[in-house]
Amino acid sequence: MPLFGILSSEIACSLYFTDTLVLFIGGLILALAIEYSNLHQRIALGTILLVGCSPRRLHFGLILVTAFLSMWISNSATAAMMCPIVKAILTELDKQKIFTIYKTQEEEPVEEGEKPHPSTISMSFYFGVAYAASIGGCGTLIGTGTNLTFKGIYETRFPDAKEKIDFPVFMAYAIPLAVIVNLMLLYLSLQLTHMGLFRGKSKIGQEVKQAAQNKEVLRKIIREHYDELGKWTCHEIQVAVVFTIMVLLLVFAKPGFMKGWMEALNLKGVGSSAVIFLAVAILFALPTQYTFLKYCCGSAPFTGRTIDACLSWVFLQNNMPWGLAFLIGGGFVLAEGSKVSGLAKMLGESMKFVALLPSSLAVGMTIILGIACTAFSSNVAVCNILTPVFCEMALAIKIHPLLLTLPPTLGMSFAYHLPVSTPPNAIACGYAGIKSKYLAMAGILPSLWGVIILWINALTWGFVVFPGTKEFPKWAENA
Repeated sequence: MPLFGILSSEIACSLYFTDTLVLFIGGLILALAIEYSNLHQRIALGTILLVGCSPRRLHFGLILVTAFLSMWISNSATAAMMCPIVKAILTELDKQKIFTIYKTQEEEPVEEGEKPHPSTISMSFYFGVAYAASIGGCGTLIGTGTNLTFKGIYETRFPDAKEKIDFPVFMAYAIPLAVIVNLMLLYLSLQLTHMGLFRGKSKIGQEVKQAAQNKEVLRKIIREHYDELGKWTCHEIQVAVVFTIMVLLLVFAKPGFMKGWMEALNLKGVGSSAVIFLAVAILFALPTQYTFLKYCCGSAPFTGRTIDACLSWVFLQNNMPWGLAFLIGGGFVLAEGSKVSGLAKMLGESMKFVALLPSSLAVGMTIILGIACTAFSSNVAVCNILTPVFCEMALAIKIHPLLLTLPPTLGMSFAYHLPVSTPPNAIACGYAGIKSKYLAMAGILPSLWGVIILWINALTWGFVVFPGTKEFPKWAENA
């Protein structure tokens, strides 16, 4: 951008370290802290034991815990963490001959030396994890890169907007329908298409029914994996406590239904990124154990011993996906360049014909466009390209900009058809060796539900959370 004179170097560089980007980096670091303590494994296996261990309950438990973790950890990290758990469970099920986890050579031919292709039932577990990781990431601002990309572009384009994209408000908008209802429909869809729900006499239905009779064997397998983790360590407890406090601080900063702690303490300039980095700083400072305290009342000599912190810089440096931060920062520069050069405005005004349609149809069109485009490209890249266009389109046809930008942003995470669509799809297919044709077919029903849910959410619950979006705002007239 500076090379072509569109933006100055000062402006371009500043966009690589905005408050939104700092929030994203803090979220990634917290995800690594949870992974470093191994807390994610305990949460996953504990939830599955709590939900139940029959095949259908096991499937539901995996979807539920994946979505929850993905709200706070990046969806790619969640999928990468859950796939080995799924494989370990399926491998034990195969050893116990509970149900078939691979297709035969006649059902799906593979080359000599290649591992057999997962069976239809096995694929339902991998697809459930991949899709739930994408859906769960929509629940919070730090859940996926597209949410923060949208926040950064929207707030840069409309600094005077009265509707602020705060942490608790975003959760209130997305979680009820876009996450919870969507997860229920995802589970129902995969049960119908892959686990013989309402088709008890089918081959798959019989297998699932027979496996349900061996649910105690399943529980024993998962219990063994859980017991291998041992008792709760001091490291896990501290990370869990710091993480819980951080979530409460984020939610009750500006909850909307009551006076938040930011208002009470007159800290209006403090953003969500400051809360997250406070938690990060504490985790860097806290030791994983407190054995050194016994020397306080003892006598010399004291044995020298290194004590790790709850978050290791070496672990962070080796595992931090810095490229994602630059990808999102580059998107902010691209969006600002589109605005300054007039490209976004030109593309937005070229879609003035949408003004002839009812606003509800315009919202539906943007949702379908967002989901369709991200099926063939990275969702963060698509968000960087489409969001500025939707912003200008909203100004051109006199619809509240939030109404045409937030629903398709969530839709950009609902890409279920190809491995390239989202990282969880690629991770699940690559890890299990699933062919793309099965992923494409499995994503038909969830994609349909995604469009319908986002459309209903925008035109019903969305008006409750953001009542000002019912009409074109005055602040947007001169934006």
